[in-house]
Amino acid sequence: MARVKKETIIGEILQMDPYMAHILMGAGMHCVGCPSSAGESLEEACMVHGMEVDDVLEELNTFLDSQA
Repeated sequence: MARVKKETIIGEILQMDPYMAHILMGAGMHCVGCPSSAGESLEEACMVHGMEVDDVLEELNTFLDSQA
């Protein structure tokens, strides 16, 4: 089963399941469509946006678990 890690690139997260863009945007990361975000890790993106990476990570992986 796919898992998101802190070092997972935003573009890879969106390839796992496009719905995860809604999760990221709901958490306050409205730049998921930005070209630079495609090469940025989840941890880097959270840092830039002042978000707690562990909270976002848990939400993404909970969603993935629910899809299994």
